[in-house]
Amino acid sequence: MGGKQKAVSVKLNAVVHRATHEGIEELLLQTNVGNINVRYHPVDEASTAVVWVGGAGGGLTGPAGGLYPRLAGQLTNQGIASLRLDYRFPNNLENCVIDTLVGVQYLKHYGNHARMALVGHSFGGAVVISAGALSEEVVTVVALSSQTYGTSLADQLSPRSLLLMHGTADEILPDDCSRHIYQRAHKPKDLRLYNGCRHGLDECRDQIDADLMAWLTKQLPR
Repeated sequence: MGGKQKAVSVKLNAVVHRATHEGIEELLLQTNVGNINVRYHPVDEASTAVVWVGGAGGGLTGPAGGLYPRLAGQLTNQGIASLRLDYRFPNNLENCVIDTLVGVQYLKHYGNHARMALVGHSFGGAVVISAGALSEEVVTVVALSSQTYGTSLADQLSPRSLLLMHGTADEILPDDCSRHIYQRAHKPKDLRLYNGCRHGLDECRDQIDADLMAWLTKQLPR
């Protein structure tokens, strides 16, 4: 994909603070290609952070009944900041990759975070795999219920680690999607399948929470 060239041409011009609710900052990242709506969960002097992105419809909450804000809140207690990002143009792979890389740029230059994780669900799995392969700041990528289209850079993620999480009862994208990505990726990598869990991961919410928290805190030590 031509995402690398486009990402280089995108500039984060300004950050507009819109509101703060319970320690979560509502921000608008203004770029030369448009504005990106985000929620920032800051942690003082944190060197690590997670960028969370949605599926084809975008959004800020993720699967499994609000996985993203739920785990972002828990991670702040572990000294890890979070940025939940809503795409400018949902379901447009190149633009969504660009948005994700702008989020990384914000965390690096405004939040002073040096090492980051990317987490994406469904279509967002392809987004974070592509963006992760293009960013030196990313140390780990997590794809939940991922599609295969747009994951051609999976073999370029290493030495970044890759975690693939997928339900065996996914009614939209079969778990073969994550199996296929896993086969193409290089180590370090891990594939976790959840028996009876569907695309939205609601049936295995507690296990997803526990496994993802354990992965992120291991890959992003303070």
